[in-house]
Amino acid sequence: MKNLHYNKYAEPRRFSDLRRRFLAGCVRALAGCWVLKAEALLGSVSAHKVDLSSQKPDSRVELESSDGRLTEGFRWAKNQALAYVSTGDPVGLWYEAALPGRHAFCMRDVSHQSNGAQMLGLGAFNENMLRKFARNISASRDWCSYWEINKDNAPAPVDYKNDQEFWYNLPANFDVLDACYRQFLWTGNNAYLDPVFLNFYNHTVTDYVRKWDINGDGLMEHLPRYGHRGIASYDEQHIAEIMVGGDLVAAQYAAYSDFAKIQMLLGNKWRAEEFSAKAQHLKSVYNKDWWNPVQDDYYGALGNDGKFHADMTSGSAIDTVLFPLYCEIIEPGHQTEAALYTLTRALPANARKPGGVEEKSYLPEILYRYGRAEIAYPILLGLMDPSLKRRDYPEVSFAVVGACATGLMGLRADSTSKVVETFPQLSGMERVALRHVPVFNNQISVQHMANSTTTLTNEFGGTIQWRSSFPGRFEKLKIDGEDMPARTGSRLGGVTETWIVIAVGYDEKRTVQTPL
Repeated sequence: MKNLHYNKYAEPRRFSDLRRRFLAGCVRALAGCWVLKAEALLGSVSAHKVDLSSQKPDSRVELESSDGRLTEGFRWAKNQALAYVSTGDPVGLWYEAALPGRHAFCMRDVSHQSNGAQMLGLGAFNENMLRKFARNISASRDWCSYWEINKDNAPAPVDYKNDQEFWYNLPANFDVLDACYRQFLWTGNNAYLDPVFLNFYNHTVTDYVRKWDINGDGLMEHLPRYGHRGIASYDEQHIAEIMVGGDLVAAQYAAYSDFAKIQMLLGNKWRAEEFSAKAQHLKSVYNKDWWNPVQDDYYGALGNDGKFHADMTSGSAIDTVLFPLYCEIIEPGHQTEAALYTLTRALPANARKPGGVEEKSYLPEILYRYGRAEIAYPILLGLMDPSLKRRDYPEVSFAVVGACATGLMGLRADSTSKVVETFPQLSGMERVALRHVPVFNNQISVQHMANSTTTLTNEFGGTIQWRSSFPGRFEKLKIDGEDMPARTGSRLGGVTETWIVIAVGYDEKRTVQTPL
């Protein structure tokens, strides 16, 4: 999953006196029933009326832990990520999400860096950059956008010559759609449901797929004669040989699932059901046809020779299951366990390889999501290590911030229900606090004591619903010292959890803990 056309890199730039002011987007009128329904659902709010090009972020987020390595590592990641933030250029608000020195942002990198950027208060930057990709989808490029956009608001010349000759990895449209939906859930920003974004989503799941699905089987294919135009994977070492990459199927599944949820929000139940069914069909195909029962593992690619291959990747077993796990296409139970085994057994050898930070940057987030905190934490610390080669690649610092929030702290947000979730995953650590986190129109702070006590403070903003969850099975949880009945279930990866949902108002601090 390497961007091998990146061929040089430079030192990060610094900036000072950053300030962020953010105005939410709006839902504007557009011809067509599906957009009118969006307006009816979401209501009318004022459009962007100010020039955002001069705005700078005021990133207040900070982490403090009983493990000094984590505290210092997070401080480095925050400062490094903010060093890549730029304002005042023709492209508007942006941060580097490509090879340093390119002065550009790439679809894959932005999609992955967006969670960390949101934690850093860069929500307006995410919206602008994702909007650039959405706006530039075009029939003349077979419904591709620009793979990489530079600070001058133009396609990066190294990747683009004209609409017939350009670099493009087919998972990108799906990855961007998934990132947009995640940012909508984190922010509640209705701009992600405006005509520009809805146009991108709609063409991505319809015309884009039809144009690149050569044989009509629902999967998008790459033929050798295409060259770098329409690569069937994020892996770039076997461009001519790979017809369909496993990561492409996974990304398409995630996009279909997200599109179905967006359509349900808009009141388009029939369309939501259509794409929910399409997503489930892809999941079934992947888990049946791409599963190798003899090796107890998944194939990484379908080759242009018509055969499935386990080794047609960058040379690491990580690449065969990394994106499928990230996109949650793998069936729970044995197949998930097998995929996690594939991922983790490859780690020692991969750690000794130079480079590879793009893949490594995904690992803590994925391992935490599947409840493998004891493996995730050393890898997270490894990404912070000054000796890590190519640590200055922008994705690393943004991914560290994102993994600390969504993985270690277990933060998850759903703007449709105003629910914020926490799930502590402290491995060998007594305490960690993540303060001044932007979510919806709120700012919160969260502190975990081991995996048994969590305190959440709603620093400003309206009342939120806090889903406070803990690993383990308990009949009751203590809310501010009082026993209350709790619910128990299973998380992704099979980890047992117990949770309770409580309201937290403005300037209110509440504590939930497991029984002693």
